[in-house]
Amino acid sequence: MAKKVAVIGAGVSGLISLKCCVDEGLEPTCFEQTEDIGGLWRFKENVEDGRASIYQSVITNTSKEMSCFSDFPMPEDFPNFLHNSKLLEYFRIFAQKFDLLKYIQFQTTVLSVKKRPDFSSSGQWTVVTESNGKEQSAVFDAVMVCSGHHILPHIPLESFPGIQKFKGQYFHSRQYKHPEGFERKRILVIGIGNSASDIAVELSKKAAQVFISTRHGSWVMGRISEDGYPWDMVFHTRFSSMLRNVLPRTVVKWMMGQQMNRWFNHENYGLIPQNKYLMKEPILNDDLPSRILYGAIKVKSKVKEITETSAIFEDGTVEEGIDVIVFATGYTFSFPFLEDPLVKVEDNMVLLYKYMFPPQLEKSTLACIGLIQPLGSIFPTVELQARWVTRVFKGLCTLPSERTMMADIISRNKRRIDLFGESNSQILQTNYIDYLDELALEIGVKPDLVSLLLKDLKLAVKLCFGPCNSYQYRLVGPGQWKGARNAIFTQKQRILKPLKTRALKTSSNLPAFFLLKILGLLAVVVAFFFQLQWF
Repeated sequence: MAKKVAVIGAGVSGLISLKCCVDEGLEPTCFEQTEDIGGLWRFKENVEDGRASIYQSVITNTSKEMSCFSDFPMPEDFPNFLHNSKLLEYFRIFAQKFDLLKYIQFQTTVLSVKKRPDFSSSGQWTVVTESNGKEQSAVFDAVMVCSGHHILPHIPLESFPGIQKFKGQYFHSRQYKHPEGFERKRILVIGIGNSASDIAVELSKKAAQVFISTRHGSWVMGRISEDGYPWDMVFHTRFSSMLRNVLPRTVVKWMMGQQMNRWFNHENYGLIPQNKYLMKEPILNDDLPSRILYGAIKVKSKVKEITETSAIFEDGTVEEGIDVIVFATGYTFSFPFLEDPLVKVEDNMVLLYKYMFPPQLEKSTLACIGLIQPLGSIFPTVELQARWVTRVFKGLCTLPSERTMMADIISRNKRRIDLFGESNSQILQTNYIDYLDELALEIGVKPDLVSLLLKDLKLAVKLCFGPCNSYQYRLVGPGQWKGARNAIFTQKQRILKPLKTRALKTSSNLPAFFLLKILGLLAVVVAFFFQLQWF
């Protein structure tokens, strides 16, 4: 008899968890408290309690080829970076393709998830839900928590003396939807993450002046990288990841700093991170430097005090006439339906094995999916998490002892602090390819490059030097997909398809710049010859 699995949430993590359950022959039931799928990526004009909220203009920071699920490439006519509505369209196509909607109970809130009295032997859970004012209880063999961590806003008002006296408007970035209504305002955005920079840039097109206050600064990257390709297709390769792992840490950190400053000098723009050698998640924003360059945005230090109409900063400067303050200060973990000890943070670390399993459970039948912040796309990450978790539930993979899991949590946290720092905003940060390979190894789907060098040299070169996309984890092992190899070799045409919207004549086989190089070389040879003749 198939094991019954409760999936909490029908966002990205919930949808892929449903598919993985079905792939493994499990019987899932998904509880979604709203009326539709999409989670964080479904924009609504009004903010809803208990649900993630985004602003209307949100664009993905990772490209479509690096963000799609491993056996379902995005349509080739989709843009490389997607507006939230376009990404939601992909999720709808995905859900329809794999017939996932029939497993979802919409407008159903999970009230509690508790161990059964015989949990130590059965590993079962009692899940209590509420729908249309009616409570129901059901028993499940396992639970996948897919509700995300962008729900409960973190607003540390105690860190901003005088905020109670402020006569203007202040709110968390979660409340922000669009720039209308902020015309000719003087606005202070507190924070320097992706949301903070996006909101500051957008508001600067309407406002009289926008200020960004940051304690530590941040690296800023654009979505466009070498030859116009998406940044993550250039940055996330196995070869570059291997170099970052084998080179001395000081060398890697120095190289990262040099690379980040290639676009513009962060020090000149007041953005350079306080500890520039930490590999913190950079901001992805194509417009922030230019908005700073012509004064629409001004970067300020940490806020020391708020008055009725002004902000006083740590460096002693004061900005008068502040009308609006936006707190882009992140989120706090919240799983109100879980028993308190299950998912907790202690000593600045999340006590979950590989960011998924509570190590203290007698039976490994509950896991968090998506409670992680990879330096890359979240979508392939949660997919591999779900693939591994469902195999653990099925008994095909096993977890080590509680003692071993705790040791791994502690050592992993030490590495995280060394790489990313101790900031609360980095508590879920992890290296991208390393983590994907770690999960793939558990499942048995990590590609063997040495073997491929002998069997399929062309593919091995692609895997080593090309983008590390999700298709690589469908080449071998459980869940193998026959289309994986072709998807890897055809990714370039899917990247270029939405860009080539104007017909062009075929370029010459001998481009002009190449001819100039040849002529330049000839000029050097001729000059050298005449120089010899002169002497």
